[in-house]
Amino acid sequence: MSATVSVSQTGVPRAAIRKNSAHVVGYSVAPVVRPTVARRAAGVCHAAAAQSLGADKWNDTYYPTASDAASVHKDWYIVDAEGKTLGRVASLVANHIRGKNSPGYTPSMDMGAFVIVINADKIDVTGKKEYQKIYHRHTVGRPGSWKKETLEQVRARIPERILEKAVKGMLPKGRIGSKLFNHLKVYKGASHPHEAQKPKDITQLIDAKPSVQ
Repeated sequence: MSATVSVSQTGVPRAAIRKNSAHVVGYSVAPVVRPTVARRAAGVCHAAAAQSLGADKWNDTYYPTASDAASVHKDWYIVDAEGKTLGRVASLVANHIRGKNSPGYTPSMDMGAFVIVINADKIDVTGKKEYQKIYHRHTVGRPGSWKKETLEQVRARIPERILEKAVKGMLPKGRIGSKLFNHLKVYKGASHPHEAQKPKDITQLIDAKPSVQ
């Protein structure tokens, strides 16, 4: 028995059969459900289930809001870099700027703090980095203007740049990294203009070892 004859016995017009030929099942035509209608029906069912069963007690994941990440709620810390190793200072500063020391840490949000670093000109490096580590820069942004300086030369010219470059390399790239980098305040002396923020000293955490439990 051919499909055309079988379907025609049900009384379905042949135009509808040609339009929905992919949905022919036996002697009937399967209804076509649009995705928009299906999503709307699923939403109604979900809302009805939530109303009858109550709130989902297992879905209580915390996600910070814009007010939680506002600058007025951020802490201020201060680090004295005199005689401290560059890498250890940079990693501590980057963790606090990123907010990884906070229980509300969220990778996609700015949940970090402001960090002040003083005595950046007296920071220490290991090995022969003082005259072997090279910093590159472009003065006008085109070929032929490439400049190279050793760490010793940068320390004499602008010592704050040493720690700034180290911390920036430890922060995420993109818009959130640019925003987080503005939380770093580096000064080559022992004084800074942020006394009103009453920063907390965390210099002792540079050489702190993790506790074994």
